[in-house]
Amino acid sequence: MPELPEVETIRRDLAESIVGSEIVAVKILFLKTAKNDAAFFVKALINHKIEDIGRTGKLLSLKIKQKKGETENLYLLVHLKMTGQLILTSKSKKIVGGHSLNEHSFESSVGGELPNRHTRAIIEFKNGDKLFFNDLRKFGYLKIVDELEFKKIIVAGYGPEPLSPNLSVKYLTAKLKNKKKNIKAFLLDQKMIAGLGNIYVDESLFLAKIKPMRLAGSLKLIEIKSLYLAINKIIKKAIANRGTTFNNYVDSSGRKGNFSRLLSVYGRGKLPCLKCKKALVKTKLAGRGTHYCDYCQK
Repeated sequence: MPELPEVETIRRDLAESIVGSEIVAVKILFLKTAKNDAAFFVKALINHKIEDIGRTGKLLSLKIKQKKGETENLYLLVHLKMTGQLILTSKSKKIVGGHSLNEHSFESSVGGELPNRHTRAIIEFKNGDKLFFNDLRKFGYLKIVDELEFKKIIVAGYGPEPLSPNLSVKYLTAKLKNKKKNIKAFLLDQKMIAGLGNIYVDESLFLAKIKPMRLAGSLKLIEIKSLYLAINKIIKKAIANRGTTFNNYVDSSGRKGNFSRLLSVYGRGKLPCLKCKKALVKTKLAGRGTHYCDYCQK
């Protein structure tokens, strides 16, 4: 599943291509992908322009430019979940972001010639570009919301992000106090911290020297400070390196992320720890595959 660095890469790349573009056609090929009435969904987008592309955690938000006489801001929310893809095709380029089905070619990575059996929705632009939403397992979604609902979704479902002023040692200290769940489950909770997933939680805990099964409430202040610094360092480096490649993940320019070469523990179960050289441990925790060093992490 794409995490914050991967989705931020998608946001940046698509913003360069579709912001300011006018939508002239919308096709919903799998009704459940659009979480609105189909007629409303199409009407909200057609003959409108993309004004901006934002991101909160792993959620993309495409702001729809208002036309004369319209007073209500609308947003197209896009969540790729586990196997979603956003694919933009034009006369001069093809870019894709999300889960890749195969790494051998662009066509095989998106499931064949577009549209294909994985295509759930298509947005066509006036300049001839087409944005395909593909999703193998159908967990991803598109949803039109107004500004009030958008704000409610963010407030109710998302905590502060790494690299933002709202994520601080003070915030973590308050949220971790007396928490009985393990620290990995805490960090995976989007309501606590937005955008962290399995890869970057394992990497952050290793850098902070904290075992993932530790009770969240057991962390001392010095450990909380180390964790805060580790999260920000890992996410900043991952964004700079365009994310991590797993399950053939491809970013929105069709390029694989290259942070994978910098991973310390994730995906390296039973291999030697890069610090102490003892075998890393792979187990299951908080419902996810979990990697850590039993010696370096306390």
